[in-house]
Amino acid sequence: MDTHATEYRIEGDGTDIRSLPKISLHDHLDGGLRPQTVIELADEVGFELPATEADDLGRWFADQSDSGSLVEYLKTFDVTTAVMQTRDGLARVAREFVNDLAEDGVIYGEVRWAPEQHLARGLSLDEAVEAVQAGLEQGVDDVRRQGARIRVGQLITAMRHADRGLEIAELAVRHRDRGVVGFDIAGAEAGFPPSRHRTAFDFLATQFMPVTVHAGEADGLESIRSALFDGRALRLGHGVRLAEDLTIERQDDENTYVSLGPVAQWVRDREIALETSPSSNLQTGAITAWGDELVDHPFDLLYQLGFRVTVNTDNRLQSGTSLTRELALLSDAFGYDLDDFEVFQLNAAAAAFLPLDDREDLVEQIQDGFDEA
Repeated sequence: MDTHATEYRIEGDGTDIRSLPKISLHDHLDGGLRPQTVIELADEVGFELPATEADDLGRWFADQSDSGSLVEYLKTFDVTTAVMQTRDGLARVAREFVNDLAEDGVIYGEVRWAPEQHLARGLSLDEAVEAVQAGLEQGVDDVRRQGARIRVGQLITAMRHADRGLEIAELAVRHRDRGVVGFDIAGAEAGFPPSRHRTAFDFLATQFMPVTVHAGEADGLESIRSALFDGRALRLGHGVRLAEDLTIERQDDENTYVSLGPVAQWVRDREIALETSPSSNLQTGAITAWGDELVDHPFDLLYQLGFRVTVNTDNRLQSGTSLTRELALLSDAFGYDLDDFEVFQLNAAAAAFLPLDDREDLVEQIQDGFDEA
């Protein structure tokens, strides 16, 4: 699916969603490859693919990802990471990643990836991070030459089922002045709580390194609680199952009355951002407690209750999506308009792992762009 070839407009006023300034907080490097790039890199390293035409390969990723299981969904990354094991491969993927974000109207993007998964052909952890940073900077230069601007930062991710958390945390801190803006843990959530990496999180806290944690996607409130307590998470990756801590007391024709449990209350009161990814949440079964259609997603309930919701893609390749498309889908499901979209982007700007002055600059860019629209 070529999401950039599709035009998405807000129903009612006709605004081109792609032209709006957007912020991407939850977007995996190994989930954002162009199918043709996968084919060419696989050919270079001799990796056999399930399909050799770009359109066919794109469909394969989408079909494999529509399993309703996070574990099955994650198996598609065996293919993408296999072609991201060299300096040139990592740099190319990162460069194209930035160009694709800019084409989608993104003005700031945080790019998360796990360096420990890219060492099979001899790169060290530091060399892998440097290769990605070189590619990101090339992408930023490409965008500048096209007369636009974009800013990007790396989120260094540790795999939650592995035992390298502290090592990866130290890696993130080493590169904090060379492109890294924060730390994350990812991978199979159920059975691998954030508390397993408490030593890493303790170290990051001493270094004042911002942390986001995948939590509330394939596991429930205890995972979120551990992300907040053990991880000191400033944002929750997905966080959608926080809705399990909401109780609908009663409803009438005009209002829904909801009580918040202690975890939900803390997240809302502290304005801890939720990095929701609607299409991905459907694919991985994260919202099965509420239904299997986008209109069943608790996103709107969380938004109406005042949580700091943000909209993200998670994995553009696996979900065949873009940030523009995710916003359009939400608009179709819940009737959102330009004002709602602006709130989502301002939420993301406030939650970005950037200094305050830089976040305020993002706010101005968003407000100016939406005023023009």
